[in-house]
Amino acid sequence: MKVKRLLGYGMESNVYLILDEKVVMIDTGTGFEHEELMEEVKEIVSPDKIDYVIITHEHFDHCGGVKKIKEETMAEIMMHEIAAEIVESGNSIYASFFGASQEKCSVDVKFRGGEVLNIGEGKLKIIYTPGHSPGSISIYEERSRTLFSGDTVFSGGYVGRTDFYGGDINALGKSILKLAELNVETLCPGHGEMVENGGEHIRMALFYLNLL
Repeated sequence: MKVKRLLGYGMESNVYLILDEKVVMIDTGTGFEHEELMEEVKEIVSPDKIDYVIITHEHFDHCGGVKKIKEETMAEIMMHEIAAEIVESGNSIYASFFGASQEKCSVDVKFRGGEVLNIGEGKLKIIYTPGHSPGSISIYEERSRTLFSGDTVFSGGYVGRTDFYGGDINALGKSILKLAELNVETLCPGHGEMVENGGEHIRMALFYLNLL
């Protein structure tokens, strides 16, 4: 299993490609930079080889481009069932922060948390981690000890904001406690750099939240 980090500048979230027997894209950015993103993708893999697109949460900077991605790749779209309500309805308060609207897009797989997606050598475990948003998930691959944390926790122990609609600092703390139980080497956050020794960064987050 190989991981490539794309986009991730300005207002755009990081977009990750996981290369295994199945090819997985994690998050899509806003869609404002769709052409630039797809140029990056094409340097790595043909878009029609992308099997799954997993959205970490329902904020526009992570899922605004999902309809364009689905139309171009025909991949299965996957996210938590709460996040799916926003994407399928297009009724997104988060998009208005960007002066945009969320394009409606059907969601093929709606997670509740605890699911495992077999992609070849890797197996992606879906962990429900609300707090930054009601529909937030993190994605853990045990064999490589890789965690895709969305906006739940970042490098340096920084944590996702909870002052947006649906944010909950208590729920965020519980979610990070859950992630601290994992053996994490590589942390792949929704913004900023990927870092090694990721478990230490999660423990730093607990310290900042006065949970250690």
